[in-house]
This record gives sequence, C-alpha cells and structure tokens, in this order.
Amino acid sequence: MVNVSIIVPVFNTEKFIDKCLTSLVNQTLRDIEIICVNDGSVDKSLQILEKFAKSDSRVKIINQENKMQGAARNAGLRIAQGEYVGFVDSDDWVDNDYYEKLYNAARKYDADIALAVNVRIGNGKTKKRLEITEEKIARTMQEKFDIGNHLKNPCPTNKIYRQSLLKDNNIIWPEGVFCEDKLFTIKSVYYANKIAAVPDVNYYYFRNPNSTVHTKSKKHSIDKINAKKAVLEFLRCNNAQIRDKEFWVMTEEKRFLSIPVMRIKESLRTKKYYVFGIIPVMETGV
Repeated sequence: MVNVSIIVPVFNTEKFIDKCLTSLVNQTLRDIEIICVNDGSVDKSLQILEKFAKSDSRVKIINQENKMQGAARNAGLRIAQGEYVGFVDSDDWVDNDYYEKLYNAARKYDADIALAVNVRIGNGKTKKRLEITEEKIARTMQEKFDIGNHLKNPCPTNKIYRQSLLKDNNIIWPEGVFCEDKLFTIKSVYYANKIAAVPDVNYYYFRNPNSTVHTKSKKHSIDKINAKKAVLEFLRCNNAQIRDKEFWVMTEEKRFLSIPVMRIKESLRTKKYYVFGIIPVMETGV
C-alpha cells in the first residue's frame, strides 16, 4: 500500500496537464501513485500523459470514453492502492510538499481527512478561497463543517481522504452530472472521525473559463439545484447536528410567462417563501 493515491480526471486539457503533473511527480512525499483517467480526450492530453508515464512508473493511465468527472474519479478509486486518496483536477496544481504535509498531519492526528489552503487563480487575480492560519483539528460535527466552510464551499480537491473512510461508508462520486463534488464532500465530512487543517500548503485552483464549472447549459443549472437538494436530503436523513440557515436550496418555483411568481427555499429546519423570487413574505419550520 502506498501513502497516497492521487486521482486526476483528464478531458481535453493539453494546455494545462503538463503543469499539473509536474507538480505531482515532484512531490516530496515519494511513496505515491498518480492515477490519470483519460476521459475521452480528443486533443493531445493522452500523449502528454504517456510521456509522464514513460518517465515515472508511479504514473498510471486509465483510458475510457467520455463519462464526465464523477465516473472518471470513480474509475481511479477502483484501482487506488493508497492509504489516503487525493483528487487533483487536470488544470490545477499543488505545492511540492502538499501531500507530505497533508499525509503527516493526517497520521499525526489519526484523522480521516486533512485539508489545505485553497487558492483560486484566474483573470489575473489570486484569491484564497479557504485560508488556514494554524494547524488545528475538528472533531464535533459543527467543527467539521466549519473548518473548511463546507456548507458554502464544499471543495473536494484541497484534501486527502483515508481510503477506508470512503469504502466503509460507500462514498463514491455521482456520475453523469455536473456539480458532482457537493454530495461527495458533504458525505466525507459527515462521516470523518476528525479533520486536520494544515497551514502553509496550497492547492491552486485555476479558474478555467472553458471548464465544466462555468458551463451555462440548462443541464448544468438543473444538476446544480439537484446536487444541493441531495445534500439537504442527506443532512436531514442523517439528522446532522449543525446550525440551521447556513445552507439554502430552492426546492420549488412557480412561474407565469417565465416570470417567477413564488419561490420556496429551504434550510435544514426552515422554509422561506418569496414573491417574485426575491421578496420574502413568510418563514416557517420544516
């Protein structure tokens, strides 16, 4: 068993994948495997993957037809041999000591998850979407959701997960949908025994204007709402003891001639009713 399996879904990112993989093969933690899942790329991504695999035996390639990121990550999980598992998008990159610091913290505290600073880069701007100023441990349910701002920004990639956490709780990625990250992250956080926050180590998220995150299709909009509904259902079904009113989902909308007449938004234990979609008129318990 290796220390960490790193799973990289790849779809038409020939402009970025070299930088991504360079940051992975140069990790100071050497006992890793890098599982690249070529998700039906039609550009030169596969040739770049093969170049890395030829020069570094830790790089493994899975080829499949295009099934989207959830299925690609699941394919990587099926062959992963690591004690812990991490996920890196193929247009992102990490610090060279990223996995060493996360793995050491996870082992030090016997934590199911360790998380790092999350940095967004794009449009000439750099912004820390999650700042960590000191090493700390989250143990209670509320602490686990607070430590990574997980209800508002359920990012799956600035973390490593103990593989037994995922297997024992049957946590896999939703397939064939956009916004597959929300439910995976929330389930992992919910079931984790502890979460270790690690300062001074960064995951760099590139705001790629052509990525699926910025797709404006109707399917993307529907999938986004359904993903949030799935999170709400999971938290309610498991009676998650966390603060109310921090996570809202539009659960119903009535329209007249494409104009929203009434919207209902729900949190864990609260419903809000809006006229014309924006004017609050009533609040009730669920």
